[in-house]
Parts: sequence; structure tokens; C-alpha cells
Amino acid sequence: MAEHCLEEKNLMISSLFYRHQLLLEKLNKNPVEGFSAGLIDDNDLYRWEVLIIGPPDTLYEGGVFKAHLTFPKDYPLRPPKMKFITEIWHPNVDKNGDVCISILHEPGEDKYGYEKPEERWLPIHTVETIMISVISMLADPNGDSPANVDAAKEWREDRNGEFKRKVARCVRKSQETAFE
Repeated sequence: MAEHCLEEKNLMISSLFYRHQLLLEKLNKNPVEGFSAGLIDDNDLYRWEVLIIGPPDTLYEGGVFKAHLTFPKDYPLRPPKMKFITEIWHPNVDKNGDVCISILHEPGEDKYGYEKPEERWLPIHTVETIMISVISMLADPNGDSPANVDAAKEWREDRNGEFKRKVARCVRKSQETAFE
């Protein structure tokens, strides 16, 4: 009986990951505004590179930010991890580039009671929904739950001063290194 359940789970993961592969093909045929995505290595469906264009009318406008999405073997039951490769100064991105937003948090209850289960990872999410959330995060940081406490403090206390200068520096650097 347990073996049968394991086979069903593996089949479900395989079919859902096939859906993931189809999404990549769809994104390549019909790109979504604000980002592009592709495999880092054509032989590895679990590691993607994304380029995010800084959203208009934000401090990140004009930036071209490179990030990696790493999918777990049991995707889509668990969320991918996202890490900016391009330097970025943002309250919800830690100093190592790891993105901290609800949609990328493990499914279920938040032990701190901050997030509702429906705000966290759900298997229906796609690369497109993740990227839309990240672009939204760039436009509207969540200073109440920061991954980068220093950036959050500057964003709250000196948004048009030091925070803006650091973001502008990151935007300039991203433009210089975008296509290396």
C-alpha cells in the first residue's frame, strides 16, 4: 500500500513538473512584461535564470536584475528559492541576495502568525506568479517583515536620501553588468 502511494506521489510530481516545462515554453513564446526566464543549463529543469526589469515609476526603474530560481525535487509541492545575482538594496532581499516574500515561504501555517496560509506557497503558483510578486515587491517593499534590516530602516527613515542613493548605485551597476 505504501509503495502504491509513493508511486502516485512520484507520478503527480512528474506530471506537475511537466507542466512547469510547458510553462517555460509558453514564457519563451509569449513573454510577460517585466521579466524574462530561461534555464541556466538546458539539461537541468531545476535551475532557472531570470532577468527582472526594474518597474517603471519606482527607484528600481531602468535596472536589469539577474536572479536564479532553484526548484526543489518535489516542486510544485514546495516553493523554489530565489536569489538575486545582481547586487540589490531592498528590505525584502537579504544581503546575500536571497528573496524573502510570502509566496516563496513553505506552505502551511506561519509559526509567527504574520502570514496567512493562502499568502504562502501553493502548488498552483508558477514562475509567472512568482515574478509578478517579486516585481510588486520591488515597487512596494514590506518594511514590516524585512530580510535586510538595514535597508528596511533606511527605507522607513530616509527613503529619499541614503536608501535612494544605494538603490541608484545598484541600478547603475545592474545596467553595466546585465549582459555579462
